[in-house]
Amino acid sequence: MKLILRSLLLLSGAIGTPLLAAPLSDMASQSIMVDIDRDAPVLSKTALDIWHYGEVGFQETKSSALLQKELQDAGFKVEAGVAGMPTAFVASFRTGKGPVIGILAEFDALPGMSQAAAAERAAQPDMENGHGCGHNLFGAASVAAAIATKRWMIANNVQGEIRVYGSPAEEGGSGKVFLVRAGLTKDVSAMLHWHPGDRNSASQGRTLANVSGKFRFKGLSAHAAAAPDRGRSALDGVEAMNNMVNMMREHVPQETRIHYVITDGGKAPNVVPETAEVYYYIRHPDQRTVAQIVERVKRAAEGAALGTGTTVAFDQTGGTFDTLPNDVLGHVMHGNLLKVAAPSYSAKEQAFIDQVSATFPAAARRTSRAVEPYASGIVIPASSDVGDVSYTTPTVGMSAATWAPGTPAHSWQAVAASGHSVGVKGAVVAAKAMALTAAELFQSPDVLAAAQAELEKRRGGDFVYKSLLGDNPPALDYRKNQTAG
Repeated sequence: MKLILRSLLLLSGAIGTPLLAAPLSDMASQSIMVDIDRDAPVLSKTALDIWHYGEVGFQETKSSALLQKELQDAGFKVEAGVAGMPTAFVASFRTGKGPVIGILAEFDALPGMSQAAAAERAAQPDMENGHGCGHNLFGAASVAAAIATKRWMIANNVQGEIRVYGSPAEEGGSGKVFLVRAGLTKDVSAMLHWHPGDRNSASQGRTLANVSGKFRFKGLSAHAAAAPDRGRSALDGVEAMNNMVNMMREHVPQETRIHYVITDGGKAPNVVPETAEVYYYIRHPDQRTVAQIVERVKRAAEGAALGTGTTVAFDQTGGTFDTLPNDVLGHVMHGNLLKVAAPSYSAKEQAFIDQVSATFPAAARRTSRAVEPYASGIVIPASSDVGDVSYTTPTVGMSAATWAPGTPAHSWQAVAASGHSVGVKGAVVAAKAMALTAAELFQSPDVLAAAQAELEKRRGGDFVYKSLLGDNPPALDYRKNQTAG
């Protein structure tokens, strides 16, 4: 109780003030970083193998198996196929009673983003999908960090558990939501994650809550010229819905983002389409607002079906909370990121970076790779299933510079760098910062207590977790037969 009260007093001054961390000695920090450098070739091979696999959400069979084997070979106990997801896993190493530090690992690719690891736009002949968000680097570095932390625990007789969560289908499938919903993260003292990017930063901010799913319209087929009166076009239903939603954009909170792609619009112009499908993402910084907007979008779909003589069904594939920042943990991670030396690039690697940068508008080009100053409270205009984790477990993340400065995510430039040695060198930075942070937290009970207190303060005393997905099972086939989206 004294520990908790002390942490609450520390927190009450101002969220965002560094706290009572027990920093690692220079010798311990160097030992962990040297360990990761020694195993960097393994991290590189793992990341590039997963890049070549290019497996999309819930189909990451080879990617997941590779990470599981690496952890098993390192002495972790691995439980596969958890929470109803065949490619999800939990890997753990425990030395005794103590904190549980979790590390998230992602490994899904994006559909229709084939790209070679080259500085010009060029599809990879044997790849349809691409790692436009760098999740091949994400999973490989997370595993490397966990293994290095495990070795440090053994060498220093540290009590506790390091745990890796193999998290599939972040891109629209909400894999982590099912891990949280199944109670697999409830005993974690602190959860760590990272993301590839174009800069080095441990600033903490909020992402956008997101609900995604497919509206499937059904009508009647007929000859489009000889018997159009006999047909009812499902594509008309999709187009009418999209028109209504586009008009609705003027009348939703300005932070809202709504995107869609028509994933089925019929097969031939002379046949009235009997089926059609449109895939939607609906986002806002607050999950309660997202839920309200989704209901309005559903009503637009129902109106479109009524007006076109069709029917419509909604298949929700994803639903994620906004990400709740934790400044107590953020300051710890920021301090450790500052300890990690920026990578040096060969002349060939620098040429790659320069050539990719030349493809950006001048206003988007950046040069600095220094660790950015710590900031809190920013809104990141993207979504992540880390959000649900962050509302139930103290969570901290960081970004490592794995791409050319100025690179947008979900671009061919991001795919290229994620399959290049430039991307791997950034992933090594992330692995070091996460391992240092995990080690520091194992010996900082005051910080863990303060991080829990901050979580409870931010989410409110009456908070009860209820997934935006309700009781829906994982949409294991949401990427099947999809080549773009």
